Amino acid sequence: MEKIEPMTLFGYNKLQAEVKNLKNVKRPAVVKAIEEALEHGDLKENAEYHAAKEQQKQIDNRLQELSEIIGSAKIVDPSDLEHSKVSFGSTVLVSDVNTDEEFTYTIVGGCESNPDMGLISFNSPLAKQLLGREEGDDVKVQLPNGTKEFEIVEVRYQEIVFECN
Repeated sequence: MEKIEPMTLFGYNKLQAEVKNLKNVKRPAVVKAIEEALEHGDLKENAEYHAAKEQQKQIDNRLQELSEIIGSAKIVDPSDLEHSKVSFGSTVLVSDVNTDEEFTYTIVGGCESNPDMGLISFNSPLAKQLLGREEGDDVKVQLPNGTKEFEIVEVRYQEIVFECN
């Protein structure tokens, strides 16, 4: 079964920029560091060489991971979707049934999530349990820190702000 990774154009461009930076800046710098470390001789006691090889491995692993994500990317324009129910790109206002504390979340792609800004991945436990729900629904949500009960106060679309300026 083919895995599909929904994301906005912003998220897709962000991943592409990371790939470009890793391939054109970081990896060549590490290769140069490896070459310089090789000139120092004995590899068994060459900390610079081992550190550079480890960094190269991390970069290559990240490039592989990004390749898989980009390969399964499906760019979605949330403004084209219906938001009468919680869906990708929806902004959801929920109220904790026990404390009346309100929280606002926007459902985004995994690479775009930033919980500090209220942007949560569609794969997060909370988002998974909110998807498909409507205003007025009560939902018991199993979260890593326990069960919470929320009322969905509002579901809407608003332009997503991904970064603080």
